[in-house]
Amino acid sequence: MSEDLDRKIRDVFPDESVYKMPQNYGVFSGRNIPSFIKDWLIKKFTDEDGTLDKQGLLSYLDRFLPDKKQAQIIKKQLVQTQEPYTVLARVQTQADIKKGIIRFSIPDFGIGPGEGIIPRSLIEAHPELMADEIWGIFTLVYEPEDEHTPGHISVMDFKPFKPYEVDLDYFKEGRKEFTLEEWIDVLIRAMEYMPTGFESAQQKLLFLSRLLVFVEPRLNMIELAPKGTGKSYIFNNLTKYGWCISGGTVTRAKMFYDISRRSFGYITRYDFVALDEIETLKFAEEEELKGALKNYLELGKFTIADVTKTSEAGFMLLGNIPLTSEHKPINDIYFSHLPDFFRDSALLDRFHGFIEGWHLPRINEDMKVSGYTLNVEFFSEILHKVRERSEYAAIVDELLDIPPKADTRDVTAVKRLCTAYLKILFPHITDSSQITKEEFETYCLKPALEKRAIVKRQIHLMDPEFKAAIPDIVVKQDHVST
Repeated sequence: MSEDLDRKIRDVFPDESVYKMPQNYGVFSGRNIPSFIKDWLIKKFTDEDGTLDKQGLLSYLDRFLPDKKQAQIIKKQLVQTQEPYTVLARVQTQADIKKGIIRFSIPDFGIGPGEGIIPRSLIEAHPELMADEIWGIFTLVYEPEDEHTPGHISVMDFKPFKPYEVDLDYFKEGRKEFTLEEWIDVLIRAMEYMPTGFESAQQKLLFLSRLLVFVEPRLNMIELAPKGTGKSYIFNNLTKYGWCISGGTVTRAKMFYDISRRSFGYITRYDFVALDEIETLKFAEEEELKGALKNYLELGKFTIADVTKTSEAGFMLLGNIPLTSEHKPINDIYFSHLPDFFRDSALLDRFHGFIEGWHLPRINEDMKVSGYTLNVEFFSEILHKVRERSEYAAIVDELLDIPPKADTRDVTAVKRLCTAYLKILFPHITDSSQITKEEFETYCLKPALEKRAIVKRQIHLMDPEFKAAIPDIVVKQDHVST
């Protein structure tokens, strides 16, 4: 099965697949590089037989992605020679209000926030440079001190890191070549794990549920799981379109809008915001932040001072949960392990689904992907692209029979979850007739209902005013697939 799937992935996606061997990734030791960059580099230096040119890759890394020791040498050369130098780097930007300029830093290159300036003309040509963090190919040059500006490093040229122009129709055609069972394994490989590490089809589907916020706008999820199940890795490494906060203090200014700087926060710039290690985070000015968050989760917009803004970003809460010797949560009220900020039934009701991460296996070395898989950069672009496609929601609307007295939040949650599962598992269908009633029930509706039901039961345990029951949403009886 594994060799057959290797061959099939390579044949169906010849330019978008990459041959991975865990031992090859040792070349990245000492460098802080996310998976979507690593895969692109592995692909770049692997021949058609799957052989990696390690020396060529190392030379490229030394040239364009140097480690910190080499970076310091290059930094000195920039100042000494004043010659341009090109790097592939993760750049962070900050607004300097007093000076009226945009500063940048490259933490992995040893360039601090006060040492770099992005010219106004370059920002006008590339508005994406206004993001808090961006990967790209940057040509740097040292600008000596003059009467207006101290000596600094300037960005002379910039190209965003986007090696793939994604053709969604091509991807859909490729999906048709795989059975559903094969496709689930393709997706797990794309998430950088081996399907053989999972005990059942249900466990695989639960693992894939982590992708739901990647593909569906304004989907809000919670996952609590024991340590070592890989949740942080997924949200930190699979895409540049998500923002993961782990540690520190969450503020309304950083999340939504900074009044003093007149700049928008994370929620307006990314497909989703993940709050990782939620139990360790601190929240400033809690009531103001909670008010803004409640409005946003409900309506997809927020108003702060005289500024109103909409966004399609989703929320993902990630936290650890202690288990008994039987591998079950110690407390029947799962939300008791959330910080006080989130122990608000009205706030939690705005989250659409809950992932019981303790049913997933602990990650071990054997679970690291080995063989052919979709390149993570290509895969992340697909996940980003499919978010904007409305036909999947229309298919879900055609398939579902909604009780007239159903709670609106429950209906919204189930529809969004079903749509997300449809995008992940059946991206190739264009009409409701192309999926069977059994497939839709098993792989979309049932897991959607289960995840919403967990939220409702947990809120009911916290606050009996909230009913535990969810609407009896079913597939329409007249649905006929072809």
